[in-house]
Amino acid sequence: MFFAIPFETDFTLIGTTDLDYAGDPDQVHATSDEIVYLCAAASEYFKAPVEPSQVIWSYSGVRPLYDDGASDAKAATRDYVLKLDVGAGEAPLLTVFGGKITTYRRLAESALAMLAPYLPPHRRAGGWTAEEPLPGGNFPMQEFDALCEETRRRYPFLGPSTIRRLARAYGTRVPKVLNDARSAADLGRVFGADLSEAEVRYLSRSEWAVSTADVLWRRSKLGLRFSQDEVAALGDYLRELERSPLAAQ
Repeated sequence: MFFAIPFETDFTLIGTTDLDYAGDPDQVHATSDEIVYLCAAASEYFKAPVEPSQVIWSYSGVRPLYDDGASDAKAATRDYVLKLDVGAGEAPLLTVFGGKITTYRRLAESALAMLAPYLPPHRRAGGWTAEEPLPGGNFPMQEFDALCEETRRRYPFLGPSTIRRLARAYGTRVPKVLNDARSAADLGRVFGADLSEAEVRYLSRSEWAVSTADVLWRRSKLGLRFSQDEVAALGDYLRELERSPLAAQ
C-alpha cells in the first residue's frame, strides 16, 4: 500500500506499509533504496516528479502483525489479535498481537473485557474511553474554528498560523500553555518556527518532554522547520530545565 497525504501544512508525507523487516527494531530506518522507490511511486501520480533530493526528513518503524499464515506483510491481517492463556491456579496471561495507535482505545477495552472475569468485581469497570475526550479535546469537532477565534481574542499578538497550530496541538489547553501572556515577550524566547519558552516549559512540565526529539518530533513536527543551530539551542535550554526543575513551572 502506497500513500501520500498532506502533512504539517507545507509538506507531503509519502510512505508504505508493505515491506517486511528482519533485524533489530532499534536500527530500522528508511534506506536510500526505499526512498528512491517511494519517490518513483509518487511521481507516477503527481504532476511534478518527486526527487530524493527533495526529501527533508524520513523515518521508519516496525509494525507487528499477527502471523496468520500470509506469505508477506501485504496480505497479513491488520487487525489486532488477543490470546488469553489461563493455567490452573495461575494468573491469566493476555498476549496482544498487532494493533496500532489509532485503535489503542478500542484495543484496551477489548483487552479488559477478556480480563474482566479474573478481576475483583469492583475493578470490572465498563468501557468508558470511547466517550472520554483526550486532554484538550473537550470541544465539538465542528467548533475548531470557534476555538481558534477564542484563542485569537485571548492572545491577539499571535499570528493566525501559530493560533491554528496551538489549537490543533493543545485544544482547550492552550491557556495552560500560554498562561496569562499579554504579549509575545511574555512567552519568552522563540527557539525556532514559533516554538516559545512557554510552550517548552509546558511540554516539560505536563507532557514529560526531556529531549529535543521529544519536543520537535514526538510532541510536534516542528523539527521540519528547525535548523541545526536552533536544535542545539533548544537542547541547551532543556538541559537547563533539567538542572533547575523549578524553571519549568
